[in-house]
Amino acid sequence: MHMKNILPILTLTTLAAAASAQAAAPAAAGLSYNRVGLGYNTDSKGYSLSASALIGGSNFLVEADTTIGGAGNSNGDDAVALGYVFKNVALGADVTVSVASDEAYGLNVRKDLGNNLEAAVSFGRNSSDNNVWGAELAYNVSKQIQLAVGYSDEQGITPSTTDLTVRYNF
Repeated sequence: MHMKNILPILTLTTLAAAASAQAAAPAAAGLSYNRVGLGYNTDSKGYSLSASALIGGSNFLVEADTTIGGAGNSNGDDAVALGYVFKNVALGADVTVSVASDEAYGLNVRKDLGNNLEAAVSFGRNSSDNNVWGAELAYNVSKQIQLAVGYSDEQGITPSTTDLTVRYNF
């Protein structure tokens, strides 16, 4: 079985397990790490699917994502990551460090800004040995639904990208 077939199956399995374990409980107040998302890249005109969940009651985070079409991209640009969330590190912000497939790693800082808003900034190094910077502003329509706009800039890649994402927190 090819890696491209395994990652979507792993993503769906992770989502099913996390959803069934928490089906009766609504998303807790504050930042949610148990979520699925559908994104649209306004530059490539492609889509992305993402999923993340904390493992049990721990701060260990498993994440998976894949791309669907778009200019210059083919289906299945997949990644799986394992991270650790350090909660309330400074000024109420959470910091996540992660390692991902294809020798990639990342650092993400997220903060609940109040009034249903949250912000995130990130830095990562991808499998092409390029640095990637990002920023995102999200609005929580409800405890379960989130709308976000993100911007990322990858070293050596022009142009930078803008993503619109809708997420479901579980």
